[in-house]
Amino acid sequence: MENLNGKQYVQNVYETVLKRNPGETEFHQAAKEIFTSLIPVFEKFPIYKELNILERISEPERLITFRVPWVDDQGVVKVNRGFRVQFSSTLGPYKGGLRFHPTVNASIIKFLGFEQIFKNALTGQPIGGGKGGSDFDPKGKSDMEIMRFAQSFMTELYRHIGPDIDVPAGDIGVGAREIGYMFGQYKRLRNGNEAGVLTGKGIGYGGSLGRKEATGYGTVYFVDEMLKAKGMDFEGQTVVVSGSGNVAIYAIEKAHQLGAKVVACSDSGGFIFDKNGINLDTVRRLKEVEYKRISEYVKEHPHAVYTEGCEKIWAIPCDIALPCATQNEIDESSAKLLIVNGVKAVGEGANMPSTLEAIDAFLEAGVLFGPAKAANAGGVAVSALEMSQNSMRFSWRFHEVDGKLHEIMKNIYRESVSAAEEFGVPGNYVAGANIAGFRKVADAMIAHGVI
Repeated sequence: MENLNGKQYVQNVYETVLKRNPGETEFHQAAKEIFTSLIPVFEKFPIYKELNILERISEPERLITFRVPWVDDQGVVKVNRGFRVQFSSTLGPYKGGLRFHPTVNASIIKFLGFEQIFKNALTGQPIGGGKGGSDFDPKGKSDMEIMRFAQSFMTELYRHIGPDIDVPAGDIGVGAREIGYMFGQYKRLRNGNEAGVLTGKGIGYGGSLGRKEATGYGTVYFVDEMLKAKGMDFEGQTVVVSGSGNVAIYAIEKAHQLGAKVVACSDSGGFIFDKNGINLDTVRRLKEVEYKRISEYVKEHPHAVYTEGCEKIWAIPCDIALPCATQNEIDESSAKLLIVNGVKAVGEGANMPSTLEAIDAFLEAGVLFGPAKAANAGGVAVSALEMSQNSMRFSWRFHEVDGKLHEIMKNIYRESVSAAEEFGVPGNYVAGANIAGFRKVADAMIAHGVI
């Protein structure tokens, strides 16, 4: 390894990843984006190369796959597949969400878990990286069907998790309802009340104030730091937010609080455009209370326009784009359309919502770009704060949690800026976040020896 330069070493490890994980395109994409940023790190600090840190860190410590049988309301037995990747415990217990969505497979779980390692490191909290989920689709299912599925899922997962081992949370398709059902089943199986085993719980049984707001708020806080560095802020800016789930709703809320006008949001069916500004109360009720489609918005706000399909949301001119839906929702053509229409900043609220080509287009055009592992780290940061509160049998008030979140996001921004400058790419928050997160984990791996 010591005879290879940084670029050769990275390329060799990337080829190994491709061979070991054939056909896993999402995982390949995440690895390539991170690996490319790290080339100058291996040039400056050859010990990382000599100890083969990159190959070690890109191979999961454990990948668990299991069957999830359940019974629907018609009495028909269904079977789904469950996953949990325990990617890195170097900095602490595995930490990362559970995603219930029909697209879930090993590649998506590994890409999410790999990203989670560095995102969690950036928060400064003592948590490792993991991710999990199932190809189960909660859309259109009754509460009883979701409960039966969640209980079956936890009946296998409980063997592999614990407050000091692996602490899952929510993600797409997994909100407070699903977390509640899984936590109830975990307690039943463990004959105990280990509140810290899951985060994103309800406030009445160990949850943290500020957790549901954290990812959306944190994304806006990070973008606000980027804007301030250029003498701007959210006041008076036009914003487009994709998604209408937990992340999107609270990104909209915080953007409104900072004086912006959010004119669009979406779900998997399509998007709404409201030139007067999105009515957040309506969106929140439709998505969090009534579990309805975003298309219902126009029935209450007839001046708004609903469009089938999601990709054209990025054709709406805006100053700030906050992709908060899913991976690869902004491709190169969408990125170039945003640039032509004058976008100033992009903050990734979702995980890997921009393709590699889209990221390159934004960076080449000088658009302020907040990558997911930095910009959306607020959710897992407050999950770690929830773990702390559970350990202490104590709870902080909302403004205390929000204050801690704001400071964590400022620190992530500062560390990303510093790392980018140190390695010769000032203003490149993608490289800065990757390098800062990687070095924290790599240094700990060296301290622990080859394990």
